[in-house]
Amino acid sequence: MRITTRKTKASFRVKDGAALIELAVCLPVFFLITMATIETCRMIYLRQSLKMAAYETARLAIIPGVERKDLDTMCDVFLRGRKLQGYTLTLSEDPTQTTYRDTITVSITIPAEKCALVGTWFYKEQLFTESVTVMAEY
Repeated sequence: MRITTRKTKASFRVKDGAALIELAVCLPVFFLITMATIETCRMIYLRQSLKMAAYETARLAIIPGVERKDLDTMCDVFLRGRKLQGYTLTLSEDPTQTTYRDTITVSITIPAEKCALVGTWFYKEQLFTESVTVMAEY
C-alpha cells in the first residue's frame, strides 16, 4: 500500500525562495565567466589578426620598389576589414633600401582598450604586439 502526503503551499514557497537565492548568487558569477570568455576570445582574434596583417605587410615589404605608403595602405586595408583601428605599424628597415637576403621585421602594436567589447576591466592598459620577419629573396 502506498502512502501519499499532501504538500502544502508553504513547502512550495520555501523551494521557490531557495531557487531565487541560488539564482541571485550564481547568475552574476556565470555572467562574469561568460563575459571573460568572450573577451578572451576577442583578444585571441585580435592577436591572430595582427599576426596576419604583419605577415601580409612583410610579404609586400620585400618586393623591390615598394614604398612605405604602400605598406601602410596594405596594413590599413587588412585591419580595417576586421574593424580594427588605432594601431601602430613599425618597420625594422626602410623597405626601399632592402636588397637580396636582407631581412625586414614588421611589427604592429595596438592597445587592448581600442578593441575590447566590454571595456578594459580584463585587459587593463595592455598593448598587443605581433611581429613577422621575412628575408628578401630577389
